[in-house]
Amino acid sequence: QVQLVESGGGLVQAGGSLRLSCAASRNIFIFNVMGWYRQAPGKQRELVASVTRAGVANYADSVKGRFTISRDNAKNMVYLEMNNLTPEDAAVYYCNTRTVDVNAWGQGTQVTVSS
Repeated sequence: QVQLVESGGGLVQAGGSLRLSCAASRNIFIFNVMGWYRQAPGKQRELVASVTRAGVANYADSVKGRFTISRDNAKNMVYLEMNNLTPEDAAVYYCNTRTVDVNAWGQGTQVTVSS
């Protein structure tokens, strides 16, 4: 198993930026895909971005061009750089990885965007 701990959320004005971090308790090189999800009140959890071991990233259409996901396999860290935030980006953001044997989630970090 692996434990994931998110940090970096907070309150930001619309148009502002935040950088989320996800710290893993073990070597993430063994996990091909690491992802960031978010869940807003009353909405389903949705995939925001994912990145493979090789660094290939995938983004939800709503965040393309504004968010950047990255991973540092040596430090067991995953990051989400978020720019030009809008109130629609407000949510709890979760780090995730899954394999056949593992489906790990962090506790989430709250992102609030004021208009």
